[in-house]
Amino acid sequence: MFEVAELKNKVSKSAYEAELSLIREQLLNVQLKLETAAMPVLIVIAGVDSSGKGDLIAKLNEWFDPRFMSTHAFGYPSDEEKERPNHWRYWMSLPPRGRIAIYAMGWYGQVLSDRLNNRIGKGQLEKELSHLNKLEKELTDDGALILKFWLHLSKDQQKKLVSKQEKNPETSWRVTETEKRHLKLYEKFVNICEQVIRHTSTPEAPWLILNGLDPYYRRLTTARHIIEQVSLRLESHQGASSVNLGESIAHVKSGVSLLSSLNLKKKLERSEYQEQLAFYQGRISQLSHSARQLKKSTLLLFEGWDAAGKGGVIRRITHAMDARNYRVIPIAAPSDEEKTHHYLWRFWRHLPRDGKATIYDRSWYGRVLVERVEGFATTAEWMRAYSEINDFEEELTEHGIILLKFWMHIDKDEQWRRFKLREDTAYKRYKITTDDFRNREKWELYESAVNEMITRTSTEYAPWHLVEANDKYFARIKVLSELCKVYEKELY
Repeated sequence: MFEVAELKNKVSKSAYEAELSLIREQLLNVQLKLETAAMPVLIVIAGVDSSGKGDLIAKLNEWFDPRFMSTHAFGYPSDEEKERPNHWRYWMSLPPRGRIAIYAMGWYGQVLSDRLNNRIGKGQLEKELSHLNKLEKELTDDGALILKFWLHLSKDQQKKLVSKQEKNPETSWRVTETEKRHLKLYEKFVNICEQVIRHTSTPEAPWLILNGLDPYYRRLTTARHIIEQVSLRLESHQGASSVNLGESIAHVKSGVSLLSSLNLKKKLERSEYQEQLAFYQGRISQLSHSARQLKKSTLLLFEGWDAAGKGGVIRRITHAMDARNYRVIPIAAPSDEEKTHHYLWRFWRHLPRDGKATIYDRSWYGRVLVERVEGFATTAEWMRAYSEINDFEEELTEHGIILLKFWMHIDKDEQWRRFKLREDTAYKRYKITTDDFRNREKWELYESAVNEMITRTSTEYAPWHLVEANDKYFARIKVLSELCKVYEKELY
């Protein structure tokens, strides 16, 4: 794979200087056009030691307008990063649409280091690379342009450069013990790199492999490729149709569905409710404390019809928890900042640290519910969201997060009764809006979307818990008891 990249390519100083002015102008032009195209660009600069990664990143920072870009280098995870899923720190670094981010080794540095130092085996490496491919596909499907550069050197080229740097007092600081050790492990490292590049050079985000020995060559080649690829993407954006297909899908009705099979007549008497509420709240208090001690984080999400009782259930749960250890995140329409990122970004940013809990009042499932029905997402966007959500939840549970998903279900008549009660009760009137009444007109469309959502995203690692919620007492106790059951299974 690296045979051609080991051949030295050279550009003379005069040729480099003759082209440099035009290159810099073109880079600034495409950067300016990105602002209006609302497209993020991610540039990954990776490669073997001493291949010029630092020099190339410095030059790109010099040539681009630094006000509209960022540069990221990920070392060994910090304590905060360790307490969240592996990809959390990558999601937090993503640039908003219209901006550029440069990554030194990107998300590949950790997996390469872990494999080189035998912290993971070949099987685990392939699993990690599969996760990285999914990450990049999610981003490119959402409109991001990912450009990946691998700077390569032969062993002799690397050895000569390391020796030259070590002898020069101005550059000797760059030659660390780690670099010397890596030089001895050159063959093993290159074999691992071949596996990584082979598995992750995808149609969506292919690698460009080039020899990094000559600084003029690597700088010009990288800059030309960036200009070419960004320009091509900008042209395709200009010709793209902005037709929204969200409401073009036919919603097929059937006589039987998961929701229609629920028995909404289930009830609990007030005296029994109060007795069980006290018991389960006491148990949740104990179990959530144990989860905190064991550093097991918890993520609860609540979806359901308007007025289905999500807020009431959440209050009964939080009443039993230490207020210092949880956060409730109400999800509404995305803010301007959130709109400039992938729709999952705003949920990644609120993930709990180990031992903490996050409760979502509505969640990422808005993509396949309200955004689907109201036409805020195209058909392609909400259709691929099912697999994106499943991958996201799998990563959460692989990290050890206790994840529970609840759908609060009521019938149309009960919803109407609760709407009218809110209108007639002064301290509840703030809960009712014109949108709530308008959404009732699309009840069948939402019901179809909910049934498909549950079918496609109820997995063995993150199953849906369907809650019969016509009776609030019954619904609250069912949720609390399910939470206790899962806590006991995960903690003991």
